[in-house]
Amino acid sequence: MATIRILSGGAAQAVVERVAIDFRRNTGNDIKADFSAVGAMKAKFLAGEAADLLILTAPLIDELMKSGQVVPGSRTDLGRVGTGVAVRLGAPLPDVSNAELLRAAILAATKIVCPDPAVATAGKVVMTMLDKLGIASQVKDKMQFFPNGYAAMRWLAASPGKGEMGITQITEILPNKGVTLAGPLPEELQMKTIYCAGLPAQAPHPDAARDFMLHLTAPAA
Repeated sequence: MATIRILSGGAAQAVVERVAIDFRRNTGNDIKADFSAVGAMKAKFLAGEAADLLILTAPLIDELMKSGQVVPGSRTDLGRVGTGVAVRLGAPLPDVSNAELLRAAILAATKIVCPDPAVATAGKVVMTMLDKLGIASQVKDKMQFFPNGYAAMRWLAASPGKGEMGITQITEILPNKGVTLAGPLPEELQMKTIYCAGLPAQAPHPDAARDFMLHLTAPAA
């Protein structure tokens, strides 16, 4: 039996972990996965980390296919993810249903946590959104960056502070029982991201990895 090594963006963590339960039961193969910002996962792969499957954003998978490091034609789209606003469980929910209300909520927040824009898709979305709202310079001292959205949400869930807000991919908010989704970013501020699986050209267990991709895209998943 094989142990499949997966390098995945954090936005897909909840899906991968849930599907892995059935995969292990159905096939006898195991899953060992690392989750973090897509930029960090790509860097880890390019530095020589062995992987049977990559789950990254569509542009990154396409880039790796063009360079020959991912098997051409192996890109498998898993889903489109939007960015949302979170607060600690039990805290008052800010109204973020339009740009004006979101702007006011961000300005009122005592701290804003999000993934690091240097490596994370959601972090880039946050910084672009702040620029569009014209408040990037006003809130820069309240920003706190984390390696990925899960880390930001864990911090937010554990923090005793009042008026704190998290912004990251919605699939990184919903699985964390210590935070609550206040709502998605308004449509005009969204930059929805397609996450894809791709098969590395040097995957140690390509057949098992393809089988896991089938599990990821099955109707039950």
